[in-house]
Amino acid sequence: MLKLRVSAIRYEAQGIYAFDLVDPGGAPLPAFEAGAHLDIRTPGGVNRRYSLCNVPGSTDRYCIAVLHVPDSRGGSRAMHEQVRPGDLLEVAGVHNYFPLREDAGHSLLLAGGIGITPLLAMAERLHALGRPYTLHYCTQSPERTAFAGYLAGDKWRGRVFLHHDGGNPANGLDLGQLLAQWPDDGQLYFCGPPGFMRAVQAASAHWPAGAVHSEHFGADLAPAPPPAADSEPASLTLRRSDRSVPVAPGQTILQALRDAGVACNSSCEAGLCGECRLHYLSGLIEHNDYLLSDDERADSVLICCARVREGAVVLDI
Repeated sequence: MLKLRVSAIRYEAQGIYAFDLVDPGGAPLPAFEAGAHLDIRTPGGVNRRYSLCNVPGSTDRYCIAVLHVPDSRGGSRAMHEQVRPGDLLEVAGVHNYFPLREDAGHSLLLAGGIGITPLLAMAERLHALGRPYTLHYCTQSPERTAFAGYLAGDKWRGRVFLHHDGGNPANGLDLGQLLAQWPDDGQLYFCGPPGFMRAVQAASAHWPAGAVHSEHFGADLAPAPPPAADSEPASLTLRRSDRSVPVAPGQTILQALRDAGVACNSSCEAGLCGECRLHYLSGLIEHNDYLLSDDERADSVLICCARVREGAVVLDI
């Protein structure tokens, strides 16, 4: 666990602040690769994952950008409303689940909104290497476009393209046309809000699976449907410890285990990193993660965002 000092906070766009983080004693930070992120404990104790968006390999500072989501679970709101220059933040190291293939024939980077953060770092790295790439950055308006001034520089001319749809995706980038052909040895990287992600996934469905890479944002879970009148109360059976743990309506499995005093690994708490993965033996689970395949969900669960549909779920713990 690192403790980093907030050295600067900058207004980047409507609802978006950039935060520079440094070592409190001025020591070099661990170098990072394009696509990497920090796990930050925000004020109030909520852990959130933020992509690094400055030049990969930098050791003088880490830069993240945070979109203020007023009705979020508290992470972004705390970063905007409570964090000030000089504050110390707990950071659980540098991790990378969205690595860049640096030797690709061409890298196509697609960003939606705050999803620009990991892709900006990728563009920085590819530019430094002299590798072919194109970055398309889709936002609602210029006022909501983070790093717009920086991306207008000569460095990015002919490589970076901004698209504003005014709130109507039909007026934005034509993903179908852009992704109609898979270029030889081309690699696609994309990140953004759920609607953008679904659109890119659909438009690139014909690309080879190994050529498509994405990073999802964690989103608030939809409210759990009320249990059926004749359904048995939800619970967890812990096979190895021979315990039964009740699950309250709307609770995730992780929340229920924590309330029962059961220690569990977790990090992003958004179904993204896999740190909380457990093996289960039986039961009906509502999976809400972005990581597991359908086959993996047959016996594995990311407990940070999964819920018990009904009855008992048997965990191998």
